[in-house]
Amino acid sequence: MGLHDLAAAALRTLDPEDAHRLTIRALSLGLGPRAPAPDPILATNLAGLSLPSAVGLAAGFDKNAEVFGPMLAAGFGFVECGTVTPLPQAGNPRPRLFRLTADEAVINRMGFNNEGLEAFAARLSKPGRPQPVGANIGANKDSADRIGDYVTGLRRLWGLADWFTLNISSPNTPGLRALQTRAALEELLGRAAETRDALPAAGAVPLFLKVAPDLEDAEIEAIVETVLAFRLSGIIVANTTISRPPLRSPLAGETGGLSGAPLRNLAQSVLGRFSALAAGRVPLIGAGGIATGADAYARIRAGASAVQLYSALVFAGPGLVVRLRRDLAARLRADGFRTLSEAVGAR
Repeated sequence: MGLHDLAAAALRTLDPEDAHRLTIRALSLGLGPRAPAPDPILATNLAGLSLPSAVGLAAGFDKNAEVFGPMLAAGFGFVECGTVTPLPQAGNPRPRLFRLTADEAVINRMGFNNEGLEAFAARLSKPGRPQPVGANIGANKDSADRIGDYVTGLRRLWGLADWFTLNISSPNTPGLRALQTRAALEELLGRAAETRDALPAAGAVPLFLKVAPDLEDAEIEAIVETVLAFRLSGIIVANTTISRPPLRSPLAGETGGLSGAPLRNLAQSVLGRFSALAAGRVPLIGAGGIATGADAYARIRAGASAVQLYSALVFAGPGLVVRLRRDLAARLRADGFRTLSEAVGAR
C-alpha cells in the first residue's frame, strides 16, 4: 500500500464529509499522487474529445472545480466537475454523507451543495488549465425555472469546460428526476440544444445527459430517442440509485442515493439496456459501482465508450486508478484488442 493509500485509510476514520474536505484541501496543496502516463491502448475519442485514458472521475468528487488538475495528475483520463448550480447553495442538513464500509458503498443526500457558477467559472478560467475537464450542471432547489438553470449554466461556462453534462438524475433535489419523463425531457433538451446551437463552436463542445439507473424499458427508449432528436453527444449511465439491494451496514436505512459496490449489477444491467436500444447511434459512458479493471472492462464490452468512478476511491484509495488502468489494459490485450474502442459493445 502506497503512502497516499495509507493516508486515505486514515481519512476513513473521520466523518465522511470532513474527510472529503480534508482530501480536497490536501490535493489543492499539491499533496496528491502523480501517476505515470496511461497505456496507449486506453486512449480513445469520445464525442470528439481526445482522451488519454477512457477511465474518468465522475462528478461529485470535485464539486467546485478545485482539484481537477491534481486528479488528472493522479491518473484519470478525464475529470467531470460539479454538480454546479447557478446560485450557491448549502445543500441538505448534515449528516448527509454515509460510508457503508461493510458493503463498500456510500449513501449521500448532499443536495447539490456548491459554491455556484461564478466561483466555478473563475477556477476553470485560470490560464494553463489542464484538459480534459467537464462541467456537470444542475438546477437550484428553489428555482422557479429549473430548465432555465441549465441554460444559465451552459451560457456561463461555455468556452471554459471541455464538455457539459446535464444532471437530471440526482435523487436529492425534490422533483429533479421528473425531468427524465418524456415531455419534460423534450423541453429541457430542446432549450439546451437551442442554447448550444446559438453559442460559438457549438458542434465542438459535447453535451451529455446523466440518467438514473432506476428506469423502465419504456423510459430508456424515450430517453434514447429524445437524446437523438436533439443531437446530444452521449448518455452517462448511471447516477446513484434509490433502490436498496440487501446491505449489511447499520447505516443501510439512511435516505439518499446509493453508490459503490451494491450498485454494480444494476448499473451494468441498465447500461446493457441502453446499449441495445441505442444500437450504436449515441455514445454511452458507464458509471456506478466500478471498482476494478474487470468492472470497467465489462462496461466497455456492454457498450460503454468510457467509464467513470468515484465511490470506489473511498475504500481503495487513490492508487486504485493506476491499478484499474493496468488491469483493463491487460484484459484488452488478452482478448486480442488493439484499441479500447474495438472492445466497445463486443459482448
